[in-house]
Amino acid sequence: MSPERFARINEMLDNRQPDLTVILDQVHKTNNIAAVLRSADAVGVHQLHAVWPENDMRVSGNTASGSQQWVKTKRHPTVTDAIAALKAEGMQVVVTNFSSKAKDFREIDYTRPTAIVLGHEKFGVSDEALALADAEVIIPMVGMVQSLNVSVAGALVLFEAERQRRHAGMYGSRKLPEDYCQQLLFEQGHPIYAKACRRKGLAYPAIDESGQIQASDEWWQKMREADPESPRPERGRQRRM
Repeated sequence: MSPERFARINEMLDNRQPDLTVILDQVHKTNNIAAVLRSADAVGVHQLHAVWPENDMRVSGNTASGSQQWVKTKRHPTVTDAIAALKAEGMQVVVTNFSSKAKDFREIDYTRPTAIVLGHEKFGVSDEALALADAEVIIPMVGMVQSLNVSVAGALVLFEAERQRRHAGMYGSRKLPEDYCQQLLFEQGHPIYAKACRRKGLAYPAIDESGQIQASDEWWQKMREADPESPRPERGRQRRM
């Protein structure tokens, strides 16, 4: 791993906000999912939560421009389950919704542990999410259109959260578990070795302060050995001289 990449990954880890997240409540268009994921990565969201409308939906690497490598996506069977899990972690739940009781999105205190719920492109957030929300927010608009694309609305709310948190000094100090940081540094800094470890069933080694692998001689020996499941090359016929 180059020193530049090592420094970049560490800077990212130092700015991750594990107590700020997004719940996708039936958002189904891949371009919107990808855009939300990229915005989440940009402001330091560590993990995104999703309730997919279809069982086989997932985040595509092509549409997310690699953001899915850095922001984990946790799937939930229902939005009720997702909200219950995050409330159990002490998060306030904020939903974007056009209603008479919705507040300006800038009036919410996002320095608190917060989960932002973004709803279906056509129907908005579900009734279940609204019933469980701690606050509803709107983005004030003075034009004829009363709503924004879900990914645009999500980006505005996320960057307001980032602004408040940066002003409060919440960036720049690592909050993620060290074992997770070590795992990410190895997988993203030494991807070939990481794949080999998974094939061979080897534990990941430690990464030192310069980004290099710290492993025993036994680990290196096993890394050099042929994979046990690799097929042996077929013996060809000897050529006549």
